[in-house]
Amino acid sequence: MIIDCHGHYTTTPEGVGAWRETQKAAVAKDPSFVGEKGVMQVSDDEIRESIESNQLRLQRERGTDLTIFSPRASWMAHHIGNEHTSRFWTEHQNELIRRVCDLYPKNFAPVAQLPQSPGTDPSKSISEMVRCVEEMGFIGVNLNPDTTGGFWTDNRLDDKSWYPFYEKMVELDVPAMIHVSAACNDCFSSTGSHYLGADTTAFDQLMYSSVFKDFPTLKFIIPHGGGAVPYHWGRFRGLAQDKNLGDLKDIMLNNVYFDTCVYHQKGIDLLLDIIPVDNILFASEMIGAVRGIDPESGHYFDDTRKYIDANTSLSDDDRYKIFEGNARKVFSRLEA
Repeated sequence: MIIDCHGHYTTTPEGVGAWRETQKAAVAKDPSFVGEKGVMQVSDDEIRESIESNQLRLQRERGTDLTIFSPRASWMAHHIGNEHTSRFWTEHQNELIRRVCDLYPKNFAPVAQLPQSPGTDPSKSISEMVRCVEEMGFIGVNLNPDTTGGFWTDNRLDDKSWYPFYEKMVELDVPAMIHVSAACNDCFSSTGSHYLGADTTAFDQLMYSSVFKDFPTLKFIIPHGGGAVPYHWGRFRGLAQDKNLGDLKDIMLNNVYFDTCVYHQKGIDLLLDIIPVDNILFASEMIGAVRGIDPESGHYFDDTRKYIDANTSLSDDDRYKIFEGNARKVFSRLEA
């Protein structure tokens, strides 16, 4: 079985965007606007059309089986509105993901967006995580380390304000994928510098922290191949050594995993050469940031299975771990 651990609902029906635009217009007039959750007008037939002609079609064409599926990352936009509007938007998004997974239970498994908001205590996201996991069968969450959209004024991931949230993650035994949303700082492009920079920043914050000493079973996934981390593994090893933190693999690789959303063969080969196989999860983020065909290979950039298949250093056991075994280990609730 091939499990893709990183998929977003980027092809949502028109009613999703319409609901959000109405909310955003109200917030633009009054930043303290609360409003009501209301109803998001999306039919099952619209969901089927949006999935069957897109994600499900590509699953079949590319030979993958299950996508771990979450709301569209660039639309989380935690910097818009306030904690109330973010909660309503998040609840709708997560309920929509549950509907997709109910319609296609063999093809999709749900991961939740969190109702984060700048200046809001992270513990306020606990209730939505619990609702999604315990009531709706979600198997993980996406955690945004920068709700300001590129201005980085939130608390670091090792701040004690995060600890109640981490405690609940451990209790529920769910991992968090580190994933920022759209950048509203003109210095960054959302899916380029902001996404990859945030991946690297999250790893760096956690490396210098005692989070994994305090929560030995906490699980994080750093997406997009880990940002700059594998490429600069020697730098991070050296920094950890200079700070007397210990061996990097010992302080990080019991808790941190990397996905394969790297869109060229040499990049994947580097990831597989540097990071232990036990810490790599297959992923494509298909119909995401990069959607075109690579003229050098003739294949879609995000058809990442081809890169794993083409790597000659992997054993059959290694491929099993990357394609399936590691996902089942990290997303332990997938077994249910």
